[in-house]
Amino acid sequence: MYKVIVCEDEVMILDNIVKKINQSELGFEVIAKAMNGKQGLELIEEHLPDVVVSDIKMPFMDGLELIGKIDVKYPYIKKIIISGYAEFEYAKKAMKYNAIDYLLKPVKSEELIQTLIKLKVNLDEQLSELMDKAGILKNQVTPYEAVQFTQWYIRANFEKDINFNLIAMRFNYTPGYLSKLFVQYVGETPNKYYLNLKMDKAKYLLMHCEKLSIKQIAVMIGYEDQSYFSRIFKKIVGKSPLEYRDNTIIH
Repeated sequence: MYKVIVCEDEVMILDNIVKKINQSELGFEVIAKAMNGKQGLELIEEHLPDVVVSDIKMPFMDGLELIGKIDVKYPYIKKIIISGYAEFEYAKKAMKYNAIDYLLKPVKSEELIQTLIKLKVNLDEQLSELMDKAGILKNQVTPYEAVQFTQWYIRANFEKDINFNLIAMRFNYTPGYLSKLFVQYVGETPNKYYLNLKMDKAKYLLMHCEKLSIKQIAVMIGYEDQSYFSRIFKKIVGKSPLEYRDNTIIH
């Protein structure tokens, strides 16, 4: 079962979405629900779900801010935005944070089901790929071997979107347990290790490939949005990509 958290400040709409997901028979289970973005973020950090379904207009923290934070800290979590607002600007912002779909209220059952089907196909394919690459049975893996595989998989695929929940599932672990094991053996969380590899590759390209634009480098390490890449780079490295290039290249 893929784990889902739903964030919506209207009780009737929240319960209706939860019911539709649980009754879809597509392998999704709502494990928690929140009525504001702040509560939603706390639940997400506690449970590390596979999917977050969030309204845009919520108290304390709106849905766009919520999925923006998720996208930085947990990029493997799939995000679905719902809203009563049809303005294209909301959809554009949601997609910038890698939301997989944008559904308008009232959420129609058939539209939600189509989104869940598309999502399930994607998650199943990722899990199948992981099982093929691991080539070993879950119960035959030691914790150290699971960490070794996770580390190898991240290094081999860091230019792509990596779902750490599926890696944990592959070894019959919870995401939190796999993360603790990874910190124990590697010294940092899988997500931090993953982001650092991306930024190390970006720094190398900025220093040694002057003809590549910032946009081209962003795409090469898995970011279609240049401004989003620049924000992540500055947050981790302490300088913007342009500042880093100007300070490291000897003219």
